[in-house]
Amino acid sequence: MAAADGGRAEGGFPAPRRGWRTLLPPPLLLLLLLLLLLLSCASPGRSRLYQAGVDPVWVLRAGMVRQVLRDSPSAWLVQFYSSSCGHCVSFAPTWRALAGDVHEWDPAIRVGVLDCGDEENYGTCKEYGIPYYPTFRYFRAFTRQFTTGESRLGADREPQTVRQTMIDFLQNHSREAKPPACPPLEPMQPEDIFALFDKNLLHYTAVIFEKTDSYVGREVILDLSQYENIVVKRVSGADAVFLEKLNIPSVPSTYLIYPNGSHGFIPILKPLRSFFSSYLKSLHGVRRKLLSQLPTPVGQNREENMDVKEWKDFDKSKLYMADLESGLHYLLRVELATHKTLEGAELKTFKDVVILLAKLFPGQQPVMKLLETLEVWLVSLPLDKIPYDAILDLLNNKMRISGLFLTNRIQWVGCQGSRPELRGYTCSFWKLFHTLTVQAALRPKALLNTGLEDSPQAVLRTMERCIQSFFGCRDCAQHFAEMARESLSSLKTLDEAVLWLWEKHNVVNARVAGDLSEDPKFPKVQWPTPDICPACHEEIKGAHAWNKDQVLQFLKHHYSSDNIVYTYTEGQAHPGEGVLQEEQEKSQLRKEGQRNEEKLQDPQTLLVAGPRVVDRWMGQDSPVKDRGKKGAESVVQEDMKQAVSFLGVGFSNVDMSLCIVLYIASSLFLMIMYFFFRMRSKRWKVRYSRPYV
Repeated sequence: MAAADGGRAEGGFPAPRRGWRTLLPPPLLLLLLLLLLLLSCASPGRSRLYQAGVDPVWVLRAGMVRQVLRDSPSAWLVQFYSSSCGHCVSFAPTWRALAGDVHEWDPAIRVGVLDCGDEENYGTCKEYGIPYYPTFRYFRAFTRQFTTGESRLGADREPQTVRQTMIDFLQNHSREAKPPACPPLEPMQPEDIFALFDKNLLHYTAVIFEKTDSYVGREVILDLSQYENIVVKRVSGADAVFLEKLNIPSVPSTYLIYPNGSHGFIPILKPLRSFFSSYLKSLHGVRRKLLSQLPTPVGQNREENMDVKEWKDFDKSKLYMADLESGLHYLLRVELATHKTLEGAELKTFKDVVILLAKLFPGQQPVMKLLETLEVWLVSLPLDKIPYDAILDLLNNKMRISGLFLTNRIQWVGCQGSRPELRGYTCSFWKLFHTLTVQAALRPKALLNTGLEDSPQAVLRTMERCIQSFFGCRDCAQHFAEMARESLSSLKTLDEAVLWLWEKHNVVNARVAGDLSEDPKFPKVQWPTPDICPACHEEIKGAHAWNKDQVLQFLKHHYSSDNIVYTYTEGQAHPGEGVLQEEQEKSQLRKEGQRNEEKLQDPQTLLVAGPRVVDRWMGQDSPVKDRGKKGAESVVQEDMKQAVSFLGVGFSNVDMSLCIVLYIASSLFLMIMYFFFRMRSKRWKVRYSRPYV
């Protein structure tokens, strides 16, 4: 860096005065420059998709959303996005441009963002029922009751369309609930303009003449709403005769009434909103109002507490379990949380995903026991509708079943990006299903007796439905559905399924290469690269070609259990790790103890409590079952479940033991009492019997 610019010092700082270097010895000078460089790299808010105080948007957080939206004097347009959604990253410049374009409409209507990909905001996004990303919600001014907002944006998200939707939303407010900062947007009658000529006004009055379906007038009114010494009105649909009286040649046009009473048509170079607004702002005496300091939402301008995560060195030829488990956590606890209830096709998709994971995921013992318990619970549950909170309770091991654990923290290794919003979950999602397709090919009998064993497309079809139902990025889901429609039905073998997903992954890499969602440190290239699989690449007549036999062999090795590295994995099945797992489980239970007590009053929770007891009873002391014996043991588990669920709610091992002991004791007591009174009755008959005469 020192050689980058001869007129600048190391690290890109201005060249110091002569003799400055002599004040510090070389080692101290180098240390100082290194410290400055680290500080510049760790500046707060730098790595966020939207930055408070830098971008013209209101950056919201979980603890402030309700406070900001409740009884607000402004209307709100909030984008709920995920930093792991590639389309959200690509859309960010458009959203910033829109927010900057309408920043003068504040405080009539404000533009905000909330990152649902931030762990801190998971609960809030679930509370507002966000099904996918990005989701846009409008919130009315002066709303005192909680509301999830109104969805008004369709597929067209161009700034002009969004501006017009914002105007329609403002006009749809009732007179009592209208934001005080919003000027009148309704058109005036053409004849009323003549009354303005006779008034001795102390300000400019600009009248925008436009067609009935035009939004230019309303946009200019909002652009000038925070300026003083000018009032903007609009006339819509005036006839040609009236326009001729005012010497207005065409619409849209501006007619200006000056403070001294003179008036006339103003020729504008181009009949565009930006030209009208710019000209009116340049008039003598027109200036922005000195508004009192508006209340700033808590946390909006504070420095974001973003720890600079330590970079983890990794081998790109290896598969990291931390990536797979973090992706599994995000899928089950974040993506799935957008659905308050699972039913119908979504419930069927979720069951199939869990079956695939329980049979094919090469996880550690605590994770596999959790997945297998969840599978048994879902398959045997006689309900057509399941609340997500019941699934979350099992994932968080609320029943304290020994040996069940899935990390609740994100720890990217091979999927880490140079910025938090890059790579991450999308990378791990690809790795997860690559792993499942390879495991299905390596162990073709693993899916026997599941209903998914008959088709080589089973894993990919389940992946397609999972993406459609639960993947937050809608554009990504549509693109994958298009690829599936083209060629997925032609697959005949499990090996073809492995290669199909690899080919489509490379298609996606080619499509998003150079996109804003691409990590500059990890550019989108065709994979595997020659450095990790030289045999996969060939040249035919001077053109690059894939050796698919070698690619298949490489994929089966890369996504096999033998290639998995457990570095950075939480709750590893190694000596000493069990203590950490127990502590984490106890901490989680302490945090959510209060919420658990409240849930017991919920009829839906009581409805699914019976199966939870079965899960606890079956998983209390049983180790993870050998996969070869699972067919026979599943029948036993079914019988156990039916037996216990019949008894009702709340029985544990101790409860069942006590019931048996009490039953035997009471039986013995009754038998003793029976024989006692029987013998006593015989003695009484012998003693008081009379001789026959």
